[in-house]
This record gives sequence, structure tokens and C-alpha cells, in this order.
Amino acid sequence: MAGMQVSDVLGYIAGTLTTVSLLPQVWRTWRTRDVSGISLKMYSIFTLGIAIWLAYGIALKQTPMLLANGTSLVLALCVLAMKLRFGRMAKAQRAGKPDMARA
Repeated sequence: MAGMQVSDVLGYIAGTLTTVSLLPQVWRTWRTRDVSGISLKMYSIFTLGIAIWLAYGIALKQTPMLLANGTSLVLALCVLAMKLRFGRMAKAQRAGKPDMARA
């Protein structure tokens, strides 16, 4: 980190912490397949916000923003995809359609 500006160091630290904060949710959701506590609206808005932050980082050519928001976007999209997939599976199971639940 020698020669790096303080603002870049702060950006890398903040980006790392906010990105790593998504990992427990991704892991728990994947492991348990339980998406009942995840708000589809909240995660949709959150993911859109991350995508816009990524676009902002691209426009500014700021590496810390690109790395953090690019990674965060992938993780948030994983949670959204699991919410949609596992949510449909749970709904199908509740409706008594086991074949659809395995799809």
C-alpha cells in the first residue's frame, strides 16, 4: 500500500468490509435454502443501488469502487436468484406439487 493515497486505502477497507458483510447471508441462504426472512423488494432495490454504485465507479475510474461494487453486485445477485428459486420451490411444496419443488 506504499504510495497509495489515503482515500484509496479507505476505499479498499470500506469496500472490503461492506462486500464481506454479504457473505454470511449468501452462505446461510445457500446452506439452508431458507429465504423466508429475505425481502425481495429490499434486495432488489439494494442490488440496483450496488449496480449504480458500480456504474459510478466505472465513470470515475476508481478501482476500489469497481472491485467492491463488482463483487458485491455478484453476491447480491446470488441472494436474489436464491430468493426467487428457493421461494418458488417452497411455494410449490406448500401447494403440494413436489415435482415442481425439485425443478
